Amino acid sequence: MKKGFPRKPDLFQRNDIVVIQVGKNGLTPNVLSEIQRNLKAHGIVKIKLLKSFRESLNVDKNLLATQVAEKLGAELIGIRGFTFILKKMKKEK
Repeated sequence: MKKGFPRKPDLFQRNDIVVIQVGKNGLTPNVLSEIQRNLKAHGIVKIKLLKSFRESLNVDKNLLATQVAEKLGAELIGIRGFTFILKKMKKEK
């Protein structure tokens, strides 16, 4: 076993992050407002693209994640599989 500093917890494995699932209706204005509300309240949101969404809309997940982040003014932390994490951007002074 390696000695030294403990590893940072992987954000994709944490259970305390709010998870929003996107289904066959896609990213409706209601879903986007829910993501925005949770970003303000918690600072970080995990978004899962369900199989029904992937089958109904043939969209590139990387492009979708960056577009959602830009639209909401959030930082895209990472993409793993069909899950991506957004973090609230800090306001510049």
